[in-house]
Amino acid sequence: MHYRLPPAVVLFILSPAIGELLSGSSPPVEFFNPFTFLLLTILYGGGAVLVRELSLGWRKGWLSIFALGAAYGIVEEGIMCKSFFDPNWPDLGPLGVYGRWLGVNWVWAQGLTVYHAVFSIAIPILLVELAYPNERDKSWVSTEWLRVIGLLFVLDVLFGFCCFPKPEAPYYPSPFHVIVTVAVVVALILLAKKLPRNLPIPLSMQVPSAQKFMLLGFVATLVFFLVFWGLPNTKLPPIVTMGLGALVILFAARQALIWSGNGHRWTDIHQWAIASGALGFFILLAPLQELSNPSRPDNTIGMSLVGLVALTGLLWLRRRIIRQQKCANQAASGS
Repeated sequence: MHYRLPPAVVLFILSPAIGELLSGSSPPVEFFNPFTFLLLTILYGGGAVLVRELSLGWRKGWLSIFALGAAYGIVEEGIMCKSFFDPNWPDLGPLGVYGRWLGVNWVWAQGLTVYHAVFSIAIPILLVELAYPNERDKSWVSTEWLRVIGLLFVLDVLFGFCCFPKPEAPYYPSPFHVIVTVAVVVALILLAKKLPRNLPIPLSMQVPSAQKFMLLGFVATLVFFLVFWGLPNTKLPPIVTMGLGALVILFAARQALIWSGNGHRWTDIHQWAIASGALGFFILLAPLQELSNPSRPDNTIGMSLVGLVALTGLLWLRRRIIRQQKCANQAASGS
């Protein structure tokens, strides 16, 4: 009997594997700690499954997935970790001061919201749907399991809110900040339910090559990190950095929509290419993170292997997509 993991299980694991492990936010020693692994899979995996199932149930497209992904990012960073407000959050660096106004780390908040929407939610969903093309339009979990996942997700977030970053001395934002954050999350969820499947934008007459999609994914990711994590080390005003970041995001999104024909004319290999280009940035960065181990407070040993495994997985998926396409073409020609 041929056995394979259900797509929901793969998404449950892949989301934290990309969002935390491959990115280097939680290197292998930290990521595979049983307690940390449980927290991260419930948080990231639960969030990705909830986003995917909600957008599917509403019969929406990628616009709604990105809106729900942004809501997820705000829940994780604004409510669970509270890094949007805590000036001493361990990963902030200069962003604890740069762009901080009215008790909010604005540059960090903007960058992390987009990061989670793309890398923690959208790309894992895309890759799993590419791996399971016959189940792309089907629900992956029952209503009962979706409720269980939702409950575990909420409990995970509440645990983090009470205990992060240090259980003995947790940081808490003001009630006003919490209320506004929750309101923004609710607004994004309502927006995701109302958004159209497609935007009325000019479309490319011909879909470019997969290589161009890969280059777009890589360059957009590279420039995104240069803006949000490089410019804060300069004297450039924070509002300018945020404006440049917004332009990078909007340009990359618009270009992807135009090239793909609003998501209707690109093939699976084009979708694989843009996701692989974006993840390629982290794959190339992985060995450099391991080399920087002595200068980091966390242990980055094993990041090179993480990058190698990610590359192998992407190449395996490409081969699988090409094989599926050949089978589909042969079936079409035979009929």
